[in-house]
Amino acid sequence: MKDATYWVEKFKQKEVSLPEYYEALDEKMKKINPELNALVEWNLDEQIEKIKNHSLRDNQPFAGMPIPLKMLGQEKAGWKSTFGSRLLSEHRSSRTSNFTAGLENIGFVPVGQTNSPEFGFKNITDPALYGSAKNPWNLDHSPGGSSGGAAAAVASGLFPIAGASDGGGSIRIPAAFCGLIGLKPTRGAMPTGPNGYRGWQGAAVDFAVTVSMRDTETLFYALRGNEKASPYHPPRDEWQEHKIDRPLKIAFVSASPAGTPVSIEAELALKHTMTELGKLGHELTEVVWPFDGRELIKSYYLMNGAETSAMFDGIQKSLPRKLTMNDMELSSWGLYKYGETIPVKKYIQALNSWDSTALMMEQLFSEYDLLLTPTAADAAPRIDQEFQSDKIRAALRDAENLEEAELAVLIGDMFEKGLAFTPYTQLANLTGQPAISLPMHVTQNGLPFGVQFMASKGREDLLLHIGKELEEQQLFKLPKAYGE
Repeated sequence: MKDATYWVEKFKQKEVSLPEYYEALDEKMKKINPELNALVEWNLDEQIEKIKNHSLRDNQPFAGMPIPLKMLGQEKAGWKSTFGSRLLSEHRSSRTSNFTAGLENIGFVPVGQTNSPEFGFKNITDPALYGSAKNPWNLDHSPGGSSGGAAAAVASGLFPIAGASDGGGSIRIPAAFCGLIGLKPTRGAMPTGPNGYRGWQGAAVDFAVTVSMRDTETLFYALRGNEKASPYHPPRDEWQEHKIDRPLKIAFVSASPAGTPVSIEAELALKHTMTELGKLGHELTEVVWPFDGRELIKSYYLMNGAETSAMFDGIQKSLPRKLTMNDMELSSWGLYKYGETIPVKKYIQALNSWDSTALMMEQLFSEYDLLLTPTAADAAPRIDQEFQSDKIRAALRDAENLEEAELAVLIGDMFEKGLAFTPYTQLANLTGQPAISLPMHVTQNGLPFGVQFMASKGREDLLLHIGKELEEQQLFKLPKAYGE
């Protein structure tokens, strides 16, 4: 497996020279990326000069390994930081984020930045600023979002690992759509700040998309930890050793928590995974969702609206004029105007509902080790998939004149078709629990399909354990670039 660990070993043993590897990467990038539109910034020339004198330290597990950063919050001083928005198309970071610094501390060399939808609001990657990213498995399909550019870059074979982030499934969705491994760590487990520590009130977390469990595990334990200034820290479980020397109790559910349709392929992916888990001796039990999924998703949209309003207020202060609808995509405008109408008490109630749902899930995890679901309800949508109607677009243009209740309905309608594709992933973001998407299935149309495991807060070890078990059985359906 030519994952990041493989290449780092080659670098350290001097079997592959860094300059040659980077020069080959540059050639490959210029050949492949124009078709994929996975990376939107590429600055390898300056890195090739620096890499000639790069020291490969033994205490750095990813020494010398190039990694692209997501063009959404994974900031590096002096680099562009557009958030996929035309409004910020020339904005540059004044300082390096703690997550990026963490990557550099363990040996990664940031090179380039990956495509992301405007402000990460979508589960596909089609920003007006950069255009659509494409799925290497089938260029007519989306790699998902919001870490779609990162997933496309890895699935194409350009990089075996890429920076990604997840605020509602944005690591797990593109991992599922591109045949990759996508871990969303426990709330507060990864470095945050210094430009913002709360990240959608802890719902958003940085990590990566990968192709091997050893890269996933090494990266998690190398980065694990947060600044004392952060308001969120994982429970002590995460820092304890746990012996996993017994069959696991795994709950499963196939139904969408939002009551939306579930495809035959999703059912097949789940059934296939359950069969293999049974062969490994694990105990499987069907359960039902212990919460109202529709009410929970409404609280998620409410948070999105409030956070978007606060974000644009901050941007507004740097502008000599008033923000208008023409400064952003319609979905961003709708969320912005919705957020302007939300009473503080409703925002607090929404966050309280997250906590009550987290309690319900922890009660479930007191009985079961893991919860298994499909990662998505269907395979990757086509690039030309229509997610909004003319009626919804017209209403969004009139958002400034609508009341809070009308806007709440409109935002729900705006996201409904997207939610139907990916109704399973938001839960872990709102409860703070860790989750992982594993590439366990390929559809009849040749598209990858992932399954998701969730665990109790701080129990990434269980997710890593089950992932390694399935990987060792050679059950992962990885992109052809890693099929050797």
